[in-house]
Amino acid sequence: MDNIYIVRNKKKNFLSEQIKSLYRVLYRLLAVFLFLLLWEVISRLKLVNAIFLPPFTKVLEALYKLALSGELVKHLSVSLWRSLMGFTLGLGFAIPFGLAIGWFRKFERFIDPLIQLFRNLPVLALLPVFVMIFGIGEISKIAVIFWGVLWSVLLNTIAGVKSVEPQLIKAARSMGTPGVVLFIRVILPGALPSIFTGIRISATTSILILIAAEMIGASRGLGYALYFYQANFKTPEMYSIIVIMALLGLSINYLLINIEATAFRWKEKIGSEGK
Repeated sequence: MDNIYIVRNKKKNFLSEQIKSLYRVLYRLLAVFLFLLLWEVISRLKLVNAIFLPPFTKVLEALYKLALSGELVKHLSVSLWRSLMGFTLGLGFAIPFGLAIGWFRKFERFIDPLIQLFRNLPVLALLPVFVMIFGIGEISKIAVIFWGVLWSVLLNTIAGVKSVEPQLIKAARSMGTPGVVLFIRVILPGALPSIFTGIRISATTSILILIAAEMIGASRGLGYALYFYQANFKTPEMYSIIVIMALLGLSINYLLINIEATAFRWKEKIGSEGK
């Protein structure tokens, strides 16, 4: 009898938790639903010219047609490939370079003025330069993403190395830990949370930079599609591309947040043990 009561109690608790989780999700989405409802009402009541702001249902209809025709997949896949290439190259350069700058103080003092000069250059202002050097094809677009990704990851990597607890470094050195082992076992794990913050910032930035780059001298991609539909007064299609961009950035951000939470769960355990 007691076992039956325990099982029933567990089921009730589980159901209660599920209802609470659903409520939290719906509450977080409420503002979005209200915004979309307001959009629909304003357009339907013709408070704004429907040419400039079509009803959201029309945008969804256009999005469905683009997905059904294969146009959406074509443009989205091209943009994702370009972003991934530029993003990967940016990480591959920024992380090792940032680790070296953060670890070797003399090198940092030497290179810092150049970094401060370059990082303050607007990314899109350099697009004509990349086009002149690499041409109007894929390389110039990947190069501009690389440049945009580079600085957030680089600066966060440098900051991560510097933020490692000095006492940990002293303790490792006092035990005669070789420099390479110290770097791999102490410096790199300590810098990883900061590095990952830079990766999160750069991931969504890479998409935004690419969209702007694709609006100039491209024949495929979300940026090209956005410009094409705007130039041809296909407003619902234009807004559908904007919706896809927003969902894409949101999905990447939340994906990286979940990866970060899983990867750095050890920090929470250490923090709880310290308390």
